[in-house]
Amino acid sequence: MIESTLDIATRDGAMETFICRPERGGPYSPVLLLMDAPGIREELHDMARRLATVGYCVMLPNLYYRAGRDTKYGADVLTHGSAEHQRMRAVRTRMTIPPVMDDVAALIAFADGLQDIKAGPVGVHGYCMSGPYALAAAARFPDRIAAAASFYGTWLVSDAVESPHLTFGKARAELYISCAEHDDLAPPEMVKELKRLFDGSGAAGELEVHPGVHHGFAFPQRWCYDKPAAERHWERLIALYRRRLC
Repeated sequence: MIESTLDIATRDGAMETFICRPERGGPYSPVLLLMDAPGIREELHDMARRLATVGYCVMLPNLYYRAGRDTKYGADVLTHGSAEHQRMRAVRTRMTIPPVMDDVAALIAFADGLQDIKAGPVGVHGYCMSGPYALAAAARFPDRIAAAASFYGTWLVSDAVESPHLTFGKARAELYISCAEHDDLAPPEMVKELKRLFDGSGAAGELEVHPGVHHGFAFPQRWCYDKPAAERHWERLIALYRRRLC
């Protein structure tokens, strides 16, 4: 693999971004991997590498960069009430969709300037807090985002003007929305309503509920890691990108 960590210029500063791609066979279609709430860590680097091995240039930005360089957290970031969890939440709770869309625009523009990346369709997928960002990007950049996936995205239906479900009719991408059966951040009634709205929107794609698993099931280092469901997540994601990215 060819790997680098670069600062990508945005309107708000320098966004540290991990980029990886295969050594042979380029140019490659760009894919944006948007992090979950605990932030950038080696676990996500490994997931970016796995996706890159099948023929993509994967870009993994630190979406917390506006809060400074000290936005990578220790292992106890997942322990509610810990110092690291509180430090992360202080940044996470200030996150909104509009500035992240500026970040997506900067990532696409940067990718367009690289010689070993194909011009044209872009893929984006997000986990947890970034599930909504991936769907919003498909609506914001319909001429570029050809495939978007949300894995156990949080609060996908709400009264907010930025509620992710409002993006369905605006996107031209194929969408894949993956939900866990057990998820306090996307409870069953919300998912039921989300599916009703998705099916009625005419959007291309699929909403799938994975039975018996919990929020975070695709992360190998998470307590709730479920290998069959995690492998299914890779199967669905790679198939989506192979269908929609040139």
